[in-house]
Amino acid sequence: MPQSSSDHDVLIVTGMSGAGRSTAGNALEDLGWYVVDNLPPQMLQPLVDVAQGAESDMKRVACVVDVRGGKLFEHAREAIMDLAERANVQIMYLDATDDVLVRRFEQVRRPHPLQGQGTLLEGITRERELMQEIRERSDIVIDTSEMNLHQLSTVITERFHGGKEPGVSLTLLSFGFKYGLPTDVDMVWDMRFVANPYWQPELKSLTGTDSAVSDYVLTQEGVAQYLDKQVDALRIVLGGYREENKRFATLAIGCTGGKHRSVATAIELADRLKEIPGVTVSIRHRDAGRE
Repeated sequence: MPQSSSDHDVLIVTGMSGAGRSTAGNALEDLGWYVVDNLPPQMLQPLVDVAQGAESDMKRVACVVDVRGGKLFEHAREAIMDLAERANVQIMYLDATDDVLVRRFEQVRRPHPLQGQGTLLEGITRERELMQEIRERSDIVIDTSEMNLHQLSTVITERFHGGKEPGVSLTLLSFGFKYGLPTDVDMVWDMRFVANPYWQPELKSLTGTDSAVSDYVLTQEGVAQYLDKQVDALRIVLGGYREENKRFATLAIGCTGGKHRSVATAIELADRLKEIPGVTVSIRHRDAGRE
């Protein structure tokens, strides 16, 4: 995406129905963004022109675009792709797995907008087909399958707070392989080469946030050298992300259960990455609270 000195930012919020677009829009509005929901795709260009005009005081505008536009949505891909080539216009795509989307629609007892006379899953499948190209071109993809409304709002708030936007905002996500790989991450580390604190009776009930577990993990042979080399590699990767204007990235760090080794490593890594200019770090522990 081209660079620009403009101080007017435009965010296109799109993605799967039921994945949390409305929640994301509400969170952005709470942060002071001017949010327009269910905007017809043909109105995107005029709105962006107004928002980025020299006399405009609309510094941050978010446009929610989705399949509710009916036939108008047929033009959405072209409109969004055209805007994606402009500086300070980003696309945020919200997604979730099919089973999660089905469950959410069943809970609110509403039909899918593309369901017609078919099933919920048929509507979801049709929407995925329509949205695939936009998803591939999106700057930010957030999988909300494991999030509730409050967690999604927190993620949006962390990424779009009113302060100066960092060069790269890196999320460190600890997880357990036995619960499945997280989706929509940029990099994955596997910490299962380290002896598991789970098998130490005095550490089993603790997590990587406890100093006893952290000391056990980080002092094992090879761990310090591994982190040294991985941080060196991350400096190169994050520098490349900045050059490519990739503002958000997620590094998933896994161990067997997502409770000990991955958590301790994520916390240690966050401390090491504080010294890298233009990078801000946040941590999420997906599975640390599981039994």
